[in-house]
Amino acid sequence: MNQMSPSQTPVEAGRTMTAPLGFTVPQDEKPVFHSSALTGGAPKIFFQVEEVAVEMQDMRPVAGGLDLDRQGFTLQRAGTAVDDLYDDEAVTSTYYAEITDLVKRATGATRVAIFDHTRRSDGGAGAANKDGARGPASRVHVDYTETSGPKRADDALGAGEVERILAAGGRVIQVNVWRPITGPVRRAPLALADAASIAPDALLATDQVFPDRVGEIYQLAHQPGQRWYWAPEMARDEVLLIKGWDSQDGVAKYTPHGAFQIPDQDPAAPPRESIEVRTFAVIDA
Repeated sequence: MNQMSPSQTPVEAGRTMTAPLGFTVPQDEKPVFHSSALTGGAPKIFFQVEEVAVEMQDMRPVAGGLDLDRQGFTLQRAGTAVDDLYDDEAVTSTYYAEITDLVKRATGATRVAIFDHTRRSDGGAGAANKDGARGPASRVHVDYTETSGPKRADDALGAGEVERILAAGGRVIQVNVWRPITGPVRRAPLALADAASIAPDALLATDQVFPDRVGEIYQLAHQPGQRWYWAPEMARDEVLLIKGWDSQDGVAKYTPHGAFQIPDQDPAAPPRESIEVRTFAVIDA
């Protein structure tokens, strides 16, 4: 599965766009929010947010040079044999197998554990999932933190497995695979930050409250110098691989991302519908 090269895209090199992104305002106490799974609707937040207009670069002309260990994300062409990505049985059988192969090739993993998938839509109440409807995540965030990344990995791989892998010289990487269910995407696309442009103090550890547990994610504070990208009009046979945590130091570990409204977005354009699959890639020594 090859990353897309500049010759595969019809858009001009160097295209940029300015659009607002949702950031979190730093505060003295730890931010917290109630998840959609807890509220049954939109998340309920207990901190201040702000919209900041940022310049984004079209990633297509540079897609061939993007790397999970440098920028923290890649754009790839990857078709699927699944016709209906709302069919959970087809997703957990055929689609999961496709994603496993894709992540193995992208990371060099010896094995991949898939532990979740979520659909999102900006039309109506959101996209259907077993635990409720979901809309796009409009605040810029990272799905895991220095604390929650290895904990969630142990949940997915088995108690004590992360410690065993690392003690043996291995590596564990959390990778999300994001795909449009329908395309091209003309509303609420994803913005992604170059992980190398994000200062550690811009990552704000935040409690995410579920019905049965409290997780932790990073929200993002806006700072000058952050570099942002998007992929215009993503098609159904394209995917974004987004790194959420990595056990290895010296590489991109956390990739902030979030949905945004395109300036002068056509309200009559079809809703953005997407599916994201969450994985842990294991590279055994």
